Amino acid sequence: MLLLDIEAELSIWEEGQTVWSEEAFPVAELAYHLALWLQSPDTGQEGFELDSMQAEEGLIRIVCSGEGWRVGSIHTPDFWSSPVAWDVLVAEIQQFVSSVREGITALGIDPAFIPEV
Repeated sequence: MLLLDIEAELSIWEEGQTVWSEEAFPVAELAYHLALWLQSPDTGQEGFELDSMQAEEGLIRIVCSGEGWRVGSIHTPDFWSSPVAWDVLVAEIQQFVSSVREGITALGIDPAFIPEV
């Protein structure tokens, strides 16, 4: 599956510091699942947990707290990003998905398998 074969470094940053990073992360698969999550009828009401064939369940998690949306990972169970508003989270996800699609295009591959957001 092409989604699994497109990898890049993925990092979670907080206040200019890397909290978690993985060099060969299936970014196309993550972009695909995030795009589907944003298009879901329950978007903005339910959290996100990456369900990947290649990565551990919970490797990337997005949850809504009373203060806003937070990003975390099972690799850093005691860490959650600072809360952000829904529109800020959506804008960041859209930027990520667009960047992955651009990278795939640069490889000469049609990015149509990742929904536009």
